Amino acid sequence: MFNFFRSFIFKFSPEVAHSLAIKALKLNNLPTNKTVQSKILETEFCGKKLYTPVGVAAGFDKNAEVYNPLFNLGFGFVEVGTITPKPQYGNPKPRVFRLEEDEALINRLGFNNNGSEEISSRIIKETKKGILGINIGPNKDTENRIEDYLNCFKKFHSLADYISINISSPNTENLRDFHKQDELSSLIKVLKIEKNKLNSKVPIAIKVSPDLNDEEIDIVSNILLDHEIEIVIVSNTSDKNRDKLNNINKLEKGGLSGKPLFEVSNNIISKFYRHVGKKIKIIGVGGVDSGQAAFEKIIRGASLVQLYTGMVYKGPRIASLISSELIDILKNKGFKNVSEAIGTQN
Repeated sequence: MFNFFRSFIFKFSPEVAHSLAIKALKLNNLPTNKTVQSKILETEFCGKKLYTPVGVAAGFDKNAEVYNPLFNLGFGFVEVGTITPKPQYGNPKPRVFRLEEDEALINRLGFNNNGSEEISSRIIKETKKGILGINIGPNKDTENRIEDYLNCFKKFHSLADYISINISSPNTENLRDFHKQDELSSLIKVLKIEKNKLNSKVPIAIKVSPDLNDEEIDIVSNILLDHEIEIVIVSNTSDKNRDKLNNINKLEKGGLSGKPLFEVSNNIISKFYRHVGKKIKIIGVGGVDSGQAAFEKIIRGASLVQLYTGMVYKGPRIASLISSELIDILKNKGFKNVSEAIGTQN
């Protein structure tokens, strides 16, 4: 059915089409998918049972408006945001571009969101029906980025199952400087001190760039291990990897997501897994659009996977389809549970 409507939907700009999708989810105008449940997919995440390792990446539900309808589509967990302390419009439009031949998107949205006050009020009113991650970042014009992360952490620590620290968007100038040793250590120290003050148990995730070199991966991995960070999300969008793209929109500035990031993120996942093993859960992101794609990330070291662009091209049934395909793959490979497959190709 989605394939039938896709050509019509794609007549709208990507941002308009996305707004329509959010409105349809808010009105429950998208069909609820039958939840795919099987012991082979069950795992534990954030101290809770997860019936599928397939989740929604940050960026789809920026303002935490439709996380419960997304659970109804068959996703095991949803990450909302990126949320900044103050509301911000983001970069000028147009700022999202489809690359249909490449099954990709390029965006330079710039953390457009309603701000922490409005979004936290919304989450308080809408009891979550599954595991909810909240992705936070600094305002563009802030004088103190660490203070912005801290303010958002204080606002959301009691509402989230995990807090994701976005240090890797290519659309906020110099944000990726937080991958450097001193900057990342300072940020995490401040957050951990505040977490202890609040007596909070919320796990912290760090969302990293796919454009890291081997030395940078070494540095980041060691910092995450030293500070006992629970989760690393690999990876955000890329401002590189344009050479093999076909669509003319490859010339647009912004972060690339979707199919072209599949192998890139797989390689980064493998490298992080060699450093951290199972001491830190890895969430694999980039080009997940099938059970096989999810499996490829899992055998390289991901405990869970997320997607966004895959839903743009494959439609709202994608979570249930991936789960069903993943069950068959795991059974055919002789695995009794998805956790047994983690890192087996490393």
